[in-house]
Order: sequence, then C-alpha cells, then structure tokens
Amino acid sequence: MKILTRYVVREHVGPLLFALSALTTLLLLNQVAKQFGALVGKGLSWGIIGEFFYLSVPFIVAMTLPMAVLVAVLYAFSRLAAENEVTALRASGVSVVRIVQPVMVGGAALALIMLLFNDQVLPRANHRLRTLQTDIARKKPTFALREQVINEVIPGKIFLKTGHIDPATNKLREVVIYNFEDPTHRKTIYADSGQMGLTADQSTLQMMLYSGYVLEVPRDDPQTLQRLYFTTDLVRVRGVANQFQKTEKDSYKSEREMTVCEMDAQYQNGVHQLERARADLANALVDAVHYAATGERRATTQVEPPADRTTSGALYCRLITKLLGGVATAEAAEVPSRSAPRDTGASSASTTKTPQRKNLPGKNAHGKSGQAQRESTLSKAAQAKLAAQRDSLRRALMERLAQGKNQPVIEPPPAGVVARAAANAAAITLSPQATANQIDIIRARITGARSTMSRYEVEIQKKFALAAACIVFVLFGAPIALRFPRGGVGLVIGVSMIAFSLYYVCLIAGEALAHRLILSPFWAMWAANAIFTVSGIFLLVRVQHSGATARGGDAGEMWEAVRGWFARQARRVGIRAERRQRIA
Repeated sequence: MKILTRYVVREHVGPLLFALSALTTLLLLNQVAKQFGALVGKGLSWGIIGEFFYLSVPFIVAMTLPMAVLVAVLYAFSRLAAENEVTALRASGVSVVRIVQPVMVGGAALALIMLLFNDQVLPRANHRLRTLQTDIARKKPTFALREQVINEVIPGKIFLKTGHIDPATNKLREVVIYNFEDPTHRKTIYADSGQMGLTADQSTLQMMLYSGYVLEVPRDDPQTLQRLYFTTDLVRVRGVANQFQKTEKDSYKSEREMTVCEMDAQYQNGVHQLERARADLANALVDAVHYAATGERRATTQVEPPADRTTSGALYCRLITKLLGGVATAEAAEVPSRSAPRDTGASSASTTKTPQRKNLPGKNAHGKSGQAQRESTLSKAAQAKLAAQRDSLRRALMERLAQGKNQPVIEPPPAGVVARAAANAAAITLSPQATANQIDIIRARITGARSTMSRYEVEIQKKFALAAACIVFVLFGAPIALRFPRGGVGLVIGVSMIAFSLYYVCLIAGEALAHRLILSPFWAMWAANAIFTVSGIFLLVRVQHSGATARGGDAGEMWEAVRGWFARQARRVGIRAERRQRIA
C-alpha cells in the first residue's frame, strides 16, 4: 500500500505546482495591468515598483492555493480513471476511499502549511504593502508638460499652456500661466519664451520667462486691469514633485495585518467592553427603578472584571506560542492593551472599591434621614468650595487695586444657590430623560463592542476556513473526477470555475452579513466549507457504491446529469402545485 500511496500523491504533485504557478501568474498579471500605469506615473524607481508587486504575491497565493488543489485533484483523478487505473485498483479490492485517502492526508498537510502562511507571512506582507501604498500616495506625480494643452500644475490653483516644448533643452515658447492662488486677484502671465527646470531637491519647478507681461484683475473691482511688462521673470512653483520617502516603522495595523494572536487580543478587548456595557445597562435600570421607588441613590456595588472567552483563536494562539516560542507573544504584546472602563455615568459600574455605610431603612445612625444627611454633606462641601472662591476673588481684587486698575469683579453666587444645586445633582442624574440618554449611550457601546468582536472574529475564522478548503476541495473534487473520467480539460475548467465562484461568493456574502451582525462569524466563514463537505461526502458514497467504469462519464454526461436533476426538481414542484390547486 505504500507504493499506491506514493504513486497517487506523485500524480498530484505536478498538476498542483502547475496550477498554483499558472493561477498565481494570471492574478499577478491582472494586478500589474491595473496598477502599473499609476505606479509608473508616480516617478518611482523600479525597485519600489518591484517591491509593490512582490508584496502582492502572498495575498494572491492565499487565494490560489485552494483553487490549485481542486484543479490538481480533478485533473489527476480524471486521468487515473480514464486510463482504467482506478478500475484495476477497484478490481483488486482497493476501495475508492483508500484511493482518495493519500490525497486527503496531503490536503491536510497543505492546510496546516497554509494556516501558518496565512497567520505569520500574509499579515506581515499586507502590513508592508499597506505602508508602501501610503508612502506612494504621499508622493506627488513627477511634473510633466504637454504641448497645446492646459496643464494643471497645482490642482485648482496654477495652470500652464505652452505652444512648443524642446525635450532636449526644456525650452518653452508661447507660454501662458494662469494663477488662481490668491482668491482676491486673478493673475495671468504671457511670455514669448522661457526655460524650465527643477531645483536640486526635485520639489520645485522654476521657469525663467522672457519678453512678456502680467495681467492682474482684482476680484472686488473687475473693471480695473493692471498690466506689468517684463524682460525676464522667474516663476517658481513649489511642491510639483518630491522625493519618495519610505516609512520604516508603522505601528498601526488593521485586522488583515494582524496575526491570530493579535486579533484574539482585540477580540477579548471587545468582550470586556461588551460585558462592561451590559453591566452598566443593568445597573442603570436598577438605579432608576430604585430611585423612583425610594427617592434615594442605590449604594455602589463591586463588579468583577469579565474573564476572557475561550475561542478557537485563543486555543490556536496557545498552540502557536508553544511552537514558535516568544514570536506570537511579542506580537500580541504590541497590540494596544485593553481599554480601561469608561465613565458613562452609571455609578454602579465602577470596579473601584469604595467604603459603604449601612443605614436603617428610614434613618441613619445619627437619627437623620438619608436625604438630610446628603444635604448636610453637600452643604459642607459647597461651603468649602465657596470659601475658596471668595479667597481667590479677594486676592485678585487686591492685586488689581494695587496695580491701579479699577475693573469690575464678578461676585460669587449665594451659598444657598450652590447648596440647592449640589443637593439636586443626584436627582438630575437620575431623571427620566437623563436615564433614557444614558441607556441610549450604553446601547451604542454594546453595538460597537459587538461590531468589534465580529470584525476580528470574521478574520480569524477566515484564516481557518481558507486553510481547511484544501481538505474540502479534495473531498469534493475526487468523486466528480472518478464519476466523469473522460471529462478532460473541460471538466477541470468548468467544475473549478463553478466551485470557485460559489465558494468565494459565500465568503463575501457571509462576511457582509457578519459585519451587519446578522450572521455569526463562524457560520459566515464556514458555511461554504460545510456545503462543499456535505456534497463531497454524498458524491463519494455514490461513487463507492457505483458499478460504473471508465468507458462512460464525460463532461457532456455530467452536464446532462445536472440538467436532468434540475428538470426532475422542476417536475416535482409542478406536481405539488397541481395537487394544491386540486385540493383548493
């Protein structure tokens, strides 16, 4: 059986490498066709352009490797079946599952490699690519002029038209410059000829103009025209071109630039924010009900900090930390720490321990009601604050009188007003309108925390799902190739295109639904794998119990089978509709 295993695996290696290289090259050429013109127009060096496309390769490989697995499985098994090798093996007592088993093991190995690639290589490449794109976007296009065309030198401010440009000497003839930099004056420069060049730092365009004049029209007085003649005039336009500056270190990372450990840390941060927001909401409702029933504020309670959730990302992070040592731990440490609890006005959501007093239901230990005690305490605090204000105002008045300045001084408010305002502070914060506003804020916090959790969980599950697709496509493609052995290239291309389209449409739709909090991130990313896995198992069982040989089963038969299945389903629907009409 070792010979059979090696033979089946060897038959798949060649098609896999060819499909991976061909698909990656096609997608890379598509990327080059879309971006090459814009990159060359930026005046970048060939090294920067090459680095841009080199950093695009990991993302392309992450998409094409599952596709290459399906292409290789379809091609290899259809060839084995077409040459009656599968028939000979089955006649020797080897089952279809045993024939497919070595490829399943190889798909599992590729899935593990792809998972590590998507987790460790792809985020770093995406981060460097995004930083490089930002650096390229900051660089303005190299300045270039065209003859007999109004060239936009600075967008919306300076325009230039010239009748002729000598490429060898950069000499200009029949030069017209429209300057709109000053909104109050419109300036137009006419020159018979000129000389163009860039400064040493390649950032400023300077033109020496000869034999011309300047027309200037004030915006506030259109009837006034100012004309100034010149023999030579030097015009400088700054910021036309600049040098490319590459960012060495960029600490910001989006979810597609993070490893699983980094995203899991952000996910746990969202969990903590969600739990705190829910606790704040519950406490705000309890405080409002308690105050409406008793007229007193509820005592502050201790809230335990929420614990981390055990997720697939957390389990994977523990495993990868053991395998890679401190790499994953160091990366996760670079992620900003979980945010501290925010003050949203819910007093019972605080995690700080505060001393509490136990009072009797109507009175405290000194025989005073709870409301009277609060007024007395607030009054003392207000009096202390009022005394401090009076001392400050008195010192300011003495300083101004000493300087000989007779300026009015604002008198402090009466002590009774301050005391009443402080005494009613609790009632204001627990009013119905304030409680409703507080609840709306907390609900917004809950929605934001759920969105954060969903965003990072989607990316974590996407890494796992794309890696598992290597196994799923083996399970899906093998029975189709064995059932239709004479399909040839048409079968490979047709099935591959349909499968890829359905798979990635499911991924895109699932991601959109997960971001809108309609579907859970797990099912949003794993729904496509589940569909193809169930279909593959069903087809594999059918092929295992099928007695067909390689003499039939080409691509035409496959399409006929698909059309026949749809026709049968349509007939069943029509029969059911007729039965409903008869019953009605």
